[in-house]
Amino acid sequence: MKQTLLQEKYPIFVAEIDKSETDHKTLDEVVDYLKARIAEKEKVQFIGVFDHFAHTKRIGGEIAADILGAVDVIFCFGIALPNPQVLAVRPRSIGVADMGDKFVVSFLEAPMKPANEAMEAWVKGLRKI
Repeated sequence: MKQTLLQEKYPIFVAEIDKSETDHKTLDEVVDYLKARIAEKEKVQFIGVFDHFAHTKRIGGEIAADILGAVDVIFCFGIALPNPQVLAVRPRSIGVADMGDKFVVSFLEAPMKPANEAMEAWVKGLRKI
């Protein structure tokens, strides 16, 4: 997993996972895996799955030719509301793109270290040990 800046301003974590490196062969299987990890955390709330690929296709948007499917798994770690501005960085999501032979899994860095650690562990857990 690498940490980088998207468009020179968004700190993101990205993992490219060859399908030979994981037991999860479909987008739905990756989503189910992530939903199970979210459910294991008492203070994390699953919100939903957004099919970004279907939405973009429906509105006639641009989709890179090598992307076969793309979803966002949406959830919230929101264990505190110290001020109203924190709402700008919630909820969280993990994006999963099916690239045919691999998955590209990414998420925006959270302002809370335990959230980043959990999301990083979940993504790393997609690989076979």
